Amino acid sequence: MRFHVGSDHGGVALRAVLIEALEGWEQPVLSVSGPATTDERADYPNVAVEVCRRVVEARSDGAEDVFGLLICGTGQGMAMTANKLPGIRAGVVADAFSAKMIRAHNDANVLCLGERVLGTELAKLLLRAFIDTEFEAGRHARRVELIASAGTGPGGGEQGS
Repeated sequence: MRFHVGSDHGGVALRAVLIEALEGWEQPVLSVSGPATTDERADYPNVAVEVCRRVVEARSDGAEDVFGLLICGTGQGMAMTANKLPGIRAGVVADAFSAKMIRAHNDANVLCLGERVLGTELAKLLLRAFIDTEFEAGRHARRVELIASAGTGPGGGEQGS
Protein backbone atom coordinates (compact mmCIF):
# COMPACT_ATOMS: atom_id res chain seq x y z
CA MET A 1 0.00 0.00 0.00
CA ARG A 2 0.97 3.58 -0.64
CA PHE A 3 -0.51 6.42 1.38
CA HIS A 4 -1.51 10.05 1.15
CA VAL A 5 -1.53 11.25 4.77
CA GLY A 6 -3.14 14.31 6.31
CA SER A 7 -4.14 15.82 9.61
CA ASP A 8 -5.44 19.01 11.10
CA HIS A 9 -3.76 20.64 14.11
CA GLY A 10 -5.41 18.06 16.39
CA GLY A 11 -3.59 15.19 14.70
CA VAL A 12 -0.08 16.52 14.04
CA ALA A 13 1.73 14.44 16.67
CA LEU A 14 0.02 11.16 15.75
CA ARG A 15 0.53 11.89 12.06
CA ALA A 16 4.29 12.06 12.64
CA VAL A 17 4.29 8.79 14.58
CA LEU A 18 2.27 7.00 11.90
CA ILE A 19 4.37 8.34 9.03
CA GLU A 20 7.44 6.98 10.81
CA ALA A 21 5.67 3.63 11.24
CA LEU A 22 4.66 3.51 7.57
CA GLU A 23 8.22 4.21 6.50
CA GLY A 24 9.52 1.51 8.86
CA TRP A 25 7.05 -0.96 7.36
CA GLU A 26 8.15 0.05 3.83
CA GLN A 27 4.72 1.48 3.01
CA PRO A 28 5.47 4.58 0.89
CA VAL A 29 4.07 7.95 1.95
CA LEU A 30 3.17 9.79 -1.25
CA SER A 31 2.18 13.11 0.29
CA VAL A 32 1.62 14.79 3.64
CA SER A 33 -1.07 17.43 4.10
CA GLY A 34 -1.89 19.69 7.00
CA PRO A 35 -0.07 21.95 9.41
CA ALA A 36 3.51 21.42 10.50
CA THR A 37 2.77 22.16 14.17
CA THR A 38 -0.17 22.15 16.56
CA ASP A 39 0.03 25.95 16.73
CA GLU A 40 -0.81 26.23 13.04
CA ARG A 41 -4.58 25.88 12.76
CA ALA A 42 -6.10 23.93 9.88
CA ASP A 43 -9.70 23.07 9.07
CA TYR A 44 -10.07 19.29 8.87
CA PRO A 45 -12.55 19.39 5.95
CA ASN A 46 -9.96 21.08 3.75
CA VAL A 47 -7.29 18.52 4.63
CA ALA A 48 -9.67 15.60 4.13
CA VAL A 49 -10.73 16.83 0.70
CA GLU A 50 -7.11 17.41 -0.37
CA VAL A 51 -6.01 13.90 0.65
CA CYS A 52 -9.11 12.18 -0.71
CA ARG A 53 -8.89 13.92 -4.08
CA ARG A 54 -5.36 12.54 -4.39
CA VAL A 55 -6.60 9.05 -3.53
CA VAL A 56 -9.47 9.23 -6.02
CA GLU A 57 -7.20 10.59 -8.76
CA ALA A 58 -4.61 7.86 -8.26
CA ARG A 59 -7.25 5.13 -8.19
CA SER A 60 -8.95 6.49 -11.31
CA ASP A 61 -5.55 6.15 -13.01
CA GLY A 62 -5.45 2.48 -11.99
CA ALA A 63 -3.38 2.75 -8.80
CA GLU A 64 -5.55 0.51 -6.60
CA ASP A 65 -2.72 0.35 -4.03
CA VAL A 66 -3.16 4.02 -3.05
CA PHE A 67 -4.93 4.76 0.22
CA GLY A 68 -5.53 7.68 2.55
CA LEU A 69 -4.75 8.12 6.22
CA LEU A 70 -6.50 11.00 7.98
CA ILE A 71 -6.00 12.10 11.58
CA CYS A 72 -7.84 14.71 13.61
CA GLY A 73 -8.89 14.92 17.25
CA THR A 74 -11.45 12.10 17.02
CA GLY A 75 -11.25 10.98 13.38
CA GLN A 76 -14.97 11.62 13.04
CA GLY A 77 -14.82 14.97 11.24
CA MET A 78 -12.28 13.63 8.75
CA ALA A 79 -14.45 10.58 8.03
CA MET A 80 -17.64 12.60 7.62
CA THR A 81 -15.91 14.87 5.12
CA ALA A 82 -14.05 12.10 3.31
CA ASN A 83 -17.22 10.11 2.70
CA LYS A 84 -18.75 13.06 0.84
CA LEU A 85 -16.33 12.46 -2.05
CA PRO A 86 -17.43 9.92 -4.67
CA GLY A 87 -15.11 6.92 -4.68
CA ILE A 88 -14.05 7.28 -1.06
CA ARG A 89 -14.95 4.77 1.61
CA ALA A 90 -13.55 6.05 4.90
CA GLY A 91 -13.97 4.68 8.37
CA VAL A 92 -13.04 5.65 11.90
CA VAL A 93 -11.77 2.79 14.04
CA ALA A 94 -10.66 2.37 17.63
CA ASP A 95 -10.17 -1.41 17.73
CA ALA A 96 -8.30 -3.92 15.56
CA PHE A 97 -11.40 -5.89 14.59
CA SER A 98 -13.02 -2.77 13.08
CA ALA A 99 -9.78 -1.85 11.30
CA LYS A 100 -9.79 -5.27 9.64
CA MET A 101 -13.49 -5.27 8.84
CA ILE A 102 -13.54 -1.89 7.08
CA ARG A 103 -11.00 -3.38 4.68
CA ALA A 104 -12.32 -6.94 4.46
CA HIS A 105 -16.02 -6.15 4.14
CA ASN A 106 -16.26 -2.49 3.10
CA ASP A 107 -13.14 -2.12 0.92
CA ALA A 108 -12.26 1.08 2.78
CA ASN A 109 -9.64 3.16 1.02
CA VAL A 110 -9.22 5.78 3.76
CA LEU A 111 -8.48 5.12 7.43
CA CYS A 112 -9.44 7.84 9.91
CA LEU A 113 -7.98 7.97 13.41
CA GLY A 114 -8.37 10.26 16.41
CA GLU A 115 -5.27 11.51 18.19
CA ARG A 116 -7.26 12.53 21.26
CA VAL A 117 -8.85 9.10 21.68
CA LEU A 118 -6.04 6.70 20.76
CA GLY A 119 -2.62 6.08 22.19
CA THR A 120 0.23 5.87 19.70
CA GLU A 121 0.75 2.12 20.10
CA LEU A 122 -2.94 1.40 19.54
CA ALA A 123 -2.96 3.71 16.51
CA LYS A 124 -0.01 1.82 15.02
CA LEU A 125 -1.76 -1.49 15.69
CA LEU A 126 -4.90 -0.23 13.93
CA LEU A 127 -2.94 1.02 10.94
CA ARG A 128 -1.08 -2.30 10.71
CA ALA A 129 -4.37 -4.24 10.84
CA PHE A 130 -5.75 -2.04 8.04
CA ILE A 131 -2.63 -2.62 5.92
CA ASP A 132 -2.56 -6.38 6.49
CA THR A 133 -6.20 -6.98 5.53
CA GLU A 134 -7.38 -7.57 1.97
CA PHE A 135 -10.86 -6.89 0.64
CA GLU A 136 -12.73 -10.21 0.60
CA ALA A 137 -14.94 -9.27 -2.38
CA GLY A 138 -17.54 -11.99 -2.99
CA ARG A 139 -20.84 -11.06 -1.33
CA HIS A 140 -19.23 -7.86 -0.04
CA ALA A 141 -18.55 -6.52 -3.54
CA ARG A 142 -22.28 -6.05 -4.19
CA ARG A 143 -22.62 -4.14 -0.93
CA VAL A 144 -19.69 -1.88 -1.78
CA GLU A 145 -21.44 -1.14 -5.09
CA LEU A 146 -24.57 -0.25 -3.11
CA ILE A 147 -22.51 2.14 -0.97
CA ALA A 148 -21.24 3.83 -4.15
CA SER A 149 -24.76 4.26 -5.52
CA ALA A 150 -26.48 5.28 -2.27
CA GLY A 151 -28.76 8.25 -2.79
CA THR A 152 -28.45 8.24 -6.58
CA GLY A 153 -31.53 6.38 -7.73
CA PRO A 154 -34.70 4.49 -6.84
CA GLY A 155 -34.60 3.43 -3.23
CA GLY A 156 -31.35 5.32 -2.80
CA GLY A 157 -32.48 7.66 -0.10
CA GLU A 158 -34.29 10.25 -2.20
CA GLN A 159 -37.41 11.65 -0.56
CA GLY A 160 -40.64 11.82 -2.48
CA SER A 161 -42.94 14.82 -2.20
